[in-house]
Amino acid sequence: MKLIGSNTSPYVRRLRLWLEGINYEFAALNIFEGEGRDTLKSHNPALRVPMLINGDQHIFDSRVIFRYLSHKLGRPALTWDQENSLTVIDAANDTFVSLLLLSRSGVDIDQQTLFFNLQHERVERTMTELDAQVADGKFETWDYPAICLFCLVDWVMFRDLYDFTRCPNLQRFHSQYQHQEGVSESDPRQG
Repeated sequence: MKLIGSNTSPYVRRLRLWLEGINYEFAALNIFEGEGRDTLKSHNPALRVPMLINGDQHIFDSRVIFRYLSHKLGRPALTWDQENSLTVIDAANDTFVSLLLLSRSGVDIDQQTLFFNLQHERVERTMTELDAQVADGKFETWDYPAICLFCLVDWVMFRDLYDFTRCPNLQRFHSQYQHQEGVSESDPRQG
């Protein structure tokens, strides 16, 4: 079983942390150029990471990989509330990634246009919702949803994309879990 991705992707990192203690191979790529880009193109038509190769089976997208591996490993399915929390986490993650890539491409992400106004509104709504969910105790167990939230918060902190003083529960949550097994080894600041 081989997980292919980048060292800095929060979507890849969530699977690496969830697979802690499971025997698998991790192949880190530079997905933006050269050989890493060619490898990505040869395995995944969506041109995204992570992807999983297990024998003849190729699986794309972190949530699909999670469901596939949960079934293979005999782990319980997520509840609908957990699935909804993951949707909020993924919406925030997708928006932050898009804003980072646009900014790195020289686009002014603070311009007052429909697209950017919607993205900033989504950031505020999702982060406020996740802060409230942490306050309600929804992420007290180090399970896949908590791992996904940790990877989001840590990646956003790493990229300095959000002022977390507005979300004290997310700050506390991050501090609570930053010493979990595998967290320092998968830190995006190292890749």
